[in-house]
Amino acid sequence: MGHRLSRIVTRTGDGGTTGLGDGSRVAKDSPRIAAIGTVDELNSTIGVVLAEPVPAAVAACLTAVQHDLFDLGGELSIPGAAAIGDAHIARLETDVERFNAELPPLKEFILPGGTRAAALCHLARTVCRRAERRVYTLSRSEPVSPVTLKYLNRLSDLLFVMARAMNQASGVPDVLWQPAPKP
Repeated sequence: MGHRLSRIVTRTGDGGTTGLGDGSRVAKDSPRIAAIGTVDELNSTIGVVLAEPVPAAVAACLTAVQHDLFDLGGELSIPGAAAIGDAHIARLETDVERFNAELPPLKEFILPGGTRAAALCHLARTVCRRAERRVYTLSRSEPVSPVTLKYLNRLSDLLFVMARAMNQASGVPDVLWQPAPKP
């Protein structure tokens, strides 16, 4: 791979537009750019999770997810492109089952918390849900692969299960929701 980013400052976005991967330009506040930006934010949030001490299996899984998200952002930057497929979804579903198999069944809702890594994984889950909403908004006005929406939905499930798995690996219980007493 050559030097793909030889110039970082281009000044081409100073007027409120940005370039897509196909060379077209769109407003920086367009639904497509909102979706791309939120997927990028999700990838960065997962990077923060990985900056914490996490089990090796979690690190390997989330590193693969980061590569997927970069591909997904690329897919969104080229209207009509497809980079995420059914195999990606199958891998996430397998990972959800693998991490969940070691966890006790949930009988109550849990709050984001426990260890710092688990809390950050919950934060990544909420950013993932927002990314899914942004991509869904885009899909109402432009074609988006339904596989992309499925991927983000499964990823939020995985991040939830991983947060619980990281708490368990650290010997920290999930934080159970305690509903307020009825008035």
